[in-house]
Amino acid sequence: MSIEYRRPFWVSLTALSVLLLGAVMASGGGYLKSLGGSWYYLIAGLGLLIVGGLLLTGRRSAITLYGLLLLGTLAWALYEVRLDWWQLAPRIDLWCILGLWLFLPFVNRHVGRNGVWRDGATGVLGVGLLAGAAMAGYSLTQDYHSINGEFSDAQMQGEAASDVAQRSPSEWPAYGGSRHSDRYSTADLITPENAGKLEKAWEFHTGDLPGEGDPHELTNQVTPLKVGNTLFICTPHSVAIALDGDTGEVRWRFDPSINRDAGYYQHMTCRGLAYHDGAAAGATANAVEQPDQPAARCEKRLFLPTNDATLIALDVNDGQPCEDFGDAGTVDLKAGLGEGALGVYLPTSPPVVTSKLVIQGGSITDNGSVDSPGGVIRAYDVKTGELVWNFDPGKPDATEPLAPGETYVRSTPNSWTIPTADEALGLVYIPTGNQTPDQWSIPRDELAERFTDTVLALDLATGKVRWEFKTVHHDLWDRDLPSQPTLVDIDGPQGKVPALIQPTKRGDLYVLDRRTGEPIVPVNEMPVPQGTDYGDTTAATQPTSALSYAPQEPLRERDMWGGTPIDQMLCRIQFRKLRYEGDFTPPSQGGSLIYPGNVGVFNWPSVAVDPNRQLLFGAPNYLAFISQMVKRSEVDPDEQMGGGETGLQPNLGAPYMVRLQPFLSVLGLPCQSPPWGYVTAVDLRTMKKVWMHKNGTSRDSAPLGLPFPVGTPALGGPIITAGGVAFMSGTLDYYLRAYDLKTGKELWKGRLPAGGQATPMTYVSEKTGRQYVVQMAGGHGSFGTKIGDSVTAWALPEDK
Repeated sequence: MSIEYRRPFWVSLTALSVLLLGAVMASGGGYLKSLGGSWYYLIAGLGLLIVGGLLLTGRRSAITLYGLLLLGTLAWALYEVRLDWWQLAPRIDLWCILGLWLFLPFVNRHVGRNGVWRDGATGVLGVGLLAGAAMAGYSLTQDYHSINGEFSDAQMQGEAASDVAQRSPSEWPAYGGSRHSDRYSTADLITPENAGKLEKAWEFHTGDLPGEGDPHELTNQVTPLKVGNTLFICTPHSVAIALDGDTGEVRWRFDPSINRDAGYYQHMTCRGLAYHDGAAAGATANAVEQPDQPAARCEKRLFLPTNDATLIALDVNDGQPCEDFGDAGTVDLKAGLGEGALGVYLPTSPPVVTSKLVIQGGSITDNGSVDSPGGVIRAYDVKTGELVWNFDPGKPDATEPLAPGETYVRSTPNSWTIPTADEALGLVYIPTGNQTPDQWSIPRDELAERFTDTVLALDLATGKVRWEFKTVHHDLWDRDLPSQPTLVDIDGPQGKVPALIQPTKRGDLYVLDRRTGEPIVPVNEMPVPQGTDYGDTTAATQPTSALSYAPQEPLRERDMWGGTPIDQMLCRIQFRKLRYEGDFTPPSQGGSLIYPGNVGVFNWPSVAVDPNRQLLFGAPNYLAFISQMVKRSEVDPDEQMGGGETGLQPNLGAPYMVRLQPFLSVLGLPCQSPPWGYVTAVDLRTMKKVWMHKNGTSRDSAPLGLPFPVGTPALGGPIITAGGVAFMSGTLDYYLRAYDLKTGKELWKGRLPAGGQATPMTYVSEKTGRQYVVQMAGGHGSFGTKIGDSVTAWALPEDK
């Protein structure tokens, strides 16, 4: 009497799942191949369909075939990405999990009618699983992306730079730490040996959080100033606050009550304040003496740029407006900008202050309208607020103050980041951006082309151009200059050379003689992709620096990533459908892949430079974006405009709008493989990269808070200390980190309550003798991190 064989339901369910998976892979793989992509997904899909059919009919050969398919997948993965774990994992994870399921006795025995487990079929599958485990395990020990080097002990000792001896470790009187904007502190109490002992000393909450009418990209990117024993910060809604440097207690608070109904479409932030000490002999933003001592009212003053376009001078001691400056303490930055300036012209960055001038630029809403306010740079008398000169990119030679009732040329390139001044040379260095819209350049004239993406050296006395250096020709990619220039004297064959370092979104580090603008590091012109399909033109070549963190190779299909083979396949399909010919691929109506993308390799956080050790510390990012030109007449009227600088952008007055978005998978993961963020160091004597390590984890962006060390993008700048420790936050995980400058090793990390998209600062308290490191954790709307209002200070434990 025969007994009817019945398969357990889970075997049938497995067969149906494999058939479904095979159908998805085969159809997607076939489409990918039709686009010129890899054969693998089509072959793997067809193989899975056969395996599923054999499982469904109870054939033992299903196990054998799956084992062979797994071995073939491993060989293909090894060919494509070697033993790079983060590339290898999504290629084999799902297949190994499925293979392990088929290997388990309670499943395996029921594939076929004989009920055996230890046979040749299981052996083939077992070999595949062992090979996969071995490859995965070994790949975890490999690193194809780092530069493992270190600075010599002699270089770490350093030689005192001429201006550093004048700096006080208890001060941070300018946004960039000093008049050289190098983000360097002479504080040396925290060292690589004790940094791991840092603990929270105090925390303060500003209370300034998103409210009704605020734009999506509301951020708090402030770097506090430190004058005497007081910290000075500002908030997204332009509130200035003074805090006790030892306790974080409020000393005063000034709320300018900005216009909340101004229609802030894109940004709302405050990166910092500027400080001026009128009492110091030859006052600079770096030379301060006992600012907390009684002084004449407003002899020591702060400058607060507000989001509704005013510049306010405040007394350091009480936070009240200085009535001798402008109109009762306020200068209206909308003056001369014409119609539509409110909510469009935004002074999001602090001005630069010299002994006589306060010099302010401002951002213009990206991709808003072809008719926008101009990007004028204005210098005001630091005491009276009287306009001394204005640099109008539309009338560069007419720098005398604009007459009442006149307006600046509209829709000119702007400068939204922080300038840097060298009073000894009588120059202020202005990094410029685009004439909006970014991707539609038809309205640009000769002057707009000249002053777009350019480092301008303006005469401090007159505002006239002394020299200029171009970083992008005919920009269609939003490659504006977002980073504050850093000044440093570099050892050369003929002695010290006064240099300027300008980081760029492409990843170039332009090292220029700041007297003349001549490159110290060679700059070459490279040929770039040509032609647009929407009537625009392209430049034949683009400048590149010999010192660069631009991607070394164009993205390839094999660089596509995902959590599983399925979403990786979909990213490959998306990659093949986009126009992409390498860096400077023009935008297109079908969509172009722009890499590096809009965030750039370097953004407003800039870099930190140690003037004594002559080394540079930076945090390059690598994220691709998609740029698609859309005919206005073909736009769905129900499609919402994007917030910040992503989504559909209006480009009012142009026949084309632009749709901008990060290059992401269906799971919301980047389609390009990690790492996406690093920390790195350069020896400025040789201009060589010494070390480079991935930075940041998936702790606050992965399911279940899994802290995978993938290397995440960062939008928050670095600082360097004389103690040989660098500090930086800004990553997608919420930490402030300390690094050993010699090797780049992570020494410590302190947990933040929200995103730390701001540059920290440090100082030694004159009262307690402790060195504090202070970080704003305010988050960033467009960066996707948690919004907060916390200012946190860390220090070494007090001596008991």
